[in-house]
Amino acid sequence: MKGKELVVLVARKDPFEQEDRFQSSLEELQSLTETADGEVCKIITQKRDRVHPATYLGEGKLQEIKEAAEETEAELVIFNDELSPGQLRNIRDKIGVRVIDRSQLILDIFAGRARTKEGKLQVELAQLQYLLPRLSGQGTALSRLGGGIGTRGPGETKLETDRRHIQRRIDDIKKRLDAVVKQREQYRKRRKENRAFQVAIVGYTNAGKSTFFNRVTDSQSFEEDLLFATLDPLTRQMSLPSGFLALISDTVGFIQDLPTTLIAAFRSTLEEVTEADFVLHMVDASHPDHLQQEKTVLNLLDELGASHLPVLTVYNKKDLLQEDFIPHSFPSLTVSVHDPIDRKRVLHKIEEVLKEEWDEYDVFVPASEGKRLQQFKAYSMITSVTFYEEKEGYALHGFLHPEHPLKHQLL
Repeated sequence: MKGKELVVLVARKDPFEQEDRFQSSLEELQSLTETADGEVCKIITQKRDRVHPATYLGEGKLQEIKEAAEETEAELVIFNDELSPGQLRNIRDKIGVRVIDRSQLILDIFAGRARTKEGKLQVELAQLQYLLPRLSGQGTALSRLGGGIGTRGPGETKLETDRRHIQRRIDDIKKRLDAVVKQREQYRKRRKENRAFQVAIVGYTNAGKSTFFNRVTDSQSFEEDLLFATLDPLTRQMSLPSGFLALISDTVGFIQDLPTTLIAAFRSTLEEVTEADFVLHMVDASHPDHLQQEKTVLNLLDELGASHLPVLTVYNKKDLLQEDFIPHSFPSLTVSVHDPIDRKRVLHKIEEVLKEEWDEYDVFVPASEGKRLQQFKAYSMITSVTFYEEKEGYALHGFLHPEHPLKHQLL
């Protein structure tokens, strides 16, 4: 979107939905709109038992939206829900301005945020899969995706050509993504063979994951006070206080009601989590709805099959807290990731949690076996090293992952 686009937001409240959840979802829609360079000029809500199958809301409400759009000169109306192709078309006809839903808005942001080739392919795939059933009535909106539509065959309508063109492109992207997924599996296999320890940072969008990631790895991942600042999974090395080396991955921010096409599209980003040995769950403690956000992330981890992994919950942004904070999950820490002392506390706490999960060991390594000594330093958490001159070697005490190949050297 070029410049600030004036937007009217529309949300339906289900009578059984809790007021605070409804408000937080609406605030999220507002943040998403601002992230996409839109300016919200009016918010219209309606309490309604059932969604109208043809127009989502009733006739009177649509008239009110139409008048609000004319009055504020808004160019766009965004609904806080996923609309069916028919609803989208009927609403557009009645209101007379461009209409998109929450899913399309998120896709639009993702399109602007993807940096890597894979990220861009995934966004395009999700956009095309979203677009396919909604083709009729799209008109010129298709050209926004930059897909040059092929020339028409004899006797074919443009719509059929569009469908075929999009389907071909979807198949093509899927093939290319499969190749990328295979490549990533190779990398992962290699990391597993080297028994590299993996930490995945997860959390709601804008919780401070990239800030923490950048500070502990000295890297330049994109960080900004925006939703979905990070899209492409990044993995870097970090050193824990005992000298133990771990790989840490920054992942895409989670969000409630994430469109299903996107969960599928960003499988690779989220797969980093399922492959991890340890999960660092970052929560924005200053957010009024942080409990709901925490639940959203935990439910997604559950769906991904990653709920069995050891988790440390880090409640971030304590500098913005107005009152005493009571953590909801354990083990946990309340910190500000901008504070170097707090970052150290997080790293120490990771080691503390691991010590409870790992096996304690004592081993003697002769000074002549330098390589073996290095292995213990790199792949285990050493808590003490004593050099014995008469034996010419080191007595190590530490903790090791129960399934690590070094385990057999301890017998």
